[in-house]
Amino acid sequence: MGQYVVSPSTQPTACGRFRASFAVQRSQGNGSYCRVFRFDTTFASREAARVFAVTQGWLQTCVPMRPAC
Repeated sequence: MGQYVVSPSTQPTACGRFRASFAVQRSQGNGSYCRVFRFDTTFASREAARVFAVTQGWLQTCVPMRPAC
């Protein structure tokens, strides 16, 4: 636990809706990385977009990934 820092974000659209995104940062030893995930789905409220971003960030960092076949 505590290996990642997830930073959710929301952005207003031109039509008054909101988009969600999040950044995942990890530092380990001498290396580090940051990935940004942006979503095309729009939401009626900033809070709905934020909840979506937090949930997606949790899934990205907490759910074990299956090995590629």
